[in-house]
Amino acid sequence: MNSAGESHEGSFFQRFLLPAFALKGVIIGGGYATGRELSEYFLSQGPHGALLAMALATLLWALICATAFAFAQRLRVFEYRSFSERLLGRGAILFEVCLLLFCVLLLAVFGAAAGEVVASLFAVPEFVGTITLALLIGGVASFGGDAVERLFKYVSPFLYLVYAAFLILAFAKFGDRIDATLERGGIGSGWPISGLTYGTYNMIAVVMILPTLRYLRSTREAVTAGIIAAPLAMLPAFAFVTAMLAFHPEVLSATLPSDYILTRLDSTAFRFVFQLMVFGALLEGGVGVVHTINERAVAWQGKRQTHGDVSCWFRPLLTLAVLAVCMFAADLIGLADLIAGGYRILAAVFLLTFVLPLMTIGVVKLVRSHAGAARIHGHGEA
Repeated sequence: MNSAGESHEGSFFQRFLLPAFALKGVIIGGGYATGRELSEYFLSQGPHGALLAMALATLLWALICATAFAFAQRLRVFEYRSFSERLLGRGAILFEVCLLLFCVLLLAVFGAAAGEVVASLFAVPEFVGTITLALLIGGVASFGGDAVERLFKYVSPFLYLVYAAFLILAFAKFGDRIDATLERGGIGSGWPISGLTYGTYNMIAVVMILPTLRYLRSTREAVTAGIIAAPLAMLPAFAFVTAMLAFHPEVLSATLPSDYILTRLDSTAFRFVFQLMVFGALLEGGVGVVHTINERAVAWQGKRQTHGDVSCWFRPLLTLAVLAVCMFAADLIGLADLIAGGYRILAAVFLLTFVLPLMTIGVVKLVRSHAGAARIHGHGEA
């Protein structure tokens, strides 16, 4: 994926689906794929509260994505450093520090989740799954943007198909329990906060997928792509939460809700396929995060070189160093604590350093840019 300021002609997939798949890839890996995140922020608010919180988060995603995509397309900023500088000016350094901390947290979550997924399938220690994921992420991310784009293109359809099959099997196996839970209902008083929290901190994923926006040809396409991205990113979560309703509230205490439900589906073959899909989702998310760090570091390193060239070993060595530091931090903290503690703190941070500036300063700059372009166009016709 090329970065700052470049745009390219692209297919329908590249303009409207690639950003959505990339966004989903980063979001789904950070706890959503295992169900832990969905349990923490949605099911904890009761069956109806979960659906309301998900709807609120989806609307928030659509609004933020449409604005951010339009800002990036209009101002030609397709990597996070140039994006944050145009949005925040000198405040960009604070945003960058917060973003890198979030990347560390995400990679730690991915490592912990991969360890638990692999351990649930095979009689191996959890660190085997963590190491396997790290090696795969390193392999893909080391080849740069084209490899990252191909990963999203081929893994995403598999992911949606598996979630669709999961929902169908869940209704076939315990649809009566799902119906009974929905009839019983229940709305937690904290559902608006849960929806806003989940919607806010996940939107930092937007700046991690900026290179995928280079194919957008107009502000209208950018807004359309943003609106499409939100429901596509939430659809698998809706399928997952619906299936988990069959075992509410006991599923809330499960560290790996995906395996909790799969065990009760009593299908060894599908359990393997689903956990393989979860691992693929973790790979997507991890590659997206590492690619973001790599592109920033490559740009910085390139400026320090006499001719702007970067050693062919720089990207792979950086990838391995980042993964070694981040992923094994998960062993010291644990998946549930990472999601419950770290994410809530960063939600407040990104609300102040990204969401609010984007929806105020960003909108003003976007409107001014359109007005300036209209005046130039008018003078040209005159």
